[in-house]
Amino acid sequence: MKSSTEQTNENGRLTVEELVNRDKTFRYMLLSRLQSDCDYYLHYGGRHPKVLWAGDETRQIEFMTKLHESFGAGEKPEWLTMEQIRHYAAEMLGADS
Repeated sequence: MKSSTEQTNENGRLTVEELVNRDKTFRYMLLSRLQSDCDYYLHYGGRHPKVLWAGDETRQIEFMTKLHESFGAGEKPEWLTMEQIRHYAAEMLGADS
């Protein structure tokens, strides 16, 4: 039986562990895609989870967090900070930012 962090999303996509072990370019591109999905979800997507890559708000934020954490200190994307991810969480989940 898989642990919660090993489960694929409902679309059968890769697990968190598989994603963070992919090459750096892939992780940057996917993180950018996840961010774009969040922006669409919040502004034009009617806040419907089907527009999110992960298919669920909580998993979307989890994937973004784990991907961001997978980069070393000098590799973190300048275009997306953990503070911004926390802001997405607050907007999408009502979590504290």
